[in-house]
Amino acid sequence: MAFLEPCDDKKILNGQLVTFAIWLAITAFGIYLSPSPHGHGTHEQLGLPPCPSVLFFNRPCPGCGLTTSWTATIHGRFIEAFHAHPLGPLLYLGFTYVALVGLWAYTKKLRIDTGGRAWSVGMMVGALVFFGFGFIRFALNDHFAAPDEITNYVQRLSRKS
Repeated sequence: MAFLEPCDDKKILNGQLVTFAIWLAITAFGIYLSPSPHGHGTHEQLGLPPCPSVLFFNRPCPGCGLTTSWTATIHGRFIEAFHAHPLGPLLYLGFTYVALVGLWAYTKKLRIDTGGRAWSVGMMVGALVFFGFGFIRFALNDHFAAPDEITNYVQRLSRKS
């Protein structure tokens, strides 16, 4: 594999274990959660607030729907996953690949080389696609909030006070 190189430094290799642990935690949460039928807001099942972009502008941020998309992907509901966020299943599968290769590479004392030009170009292209898609979606969706999403959140806040 072009992105792997030998490495004996456990401190450097431990980053690959951290990546795998984060992937494992996200996957476990995804198994626990149920994808929101509204295409976004699944993270609210963890007690988190709605996206500020939805609350303030009634428009999606670039990441709106990713938790729902990843959760639907984990549950094998791919059409729902692509509907929630078209890039979500691709990002989750890419993250899964990197996490599993990282774990395997750790056992072989190999490090994933993220310092090369190809990796940097790939990350830049990925970021441009992600944020470009997010900008277009923000511009085109002016009624993104789920029915009563903002009202329900304000009511939850007032009960806590």
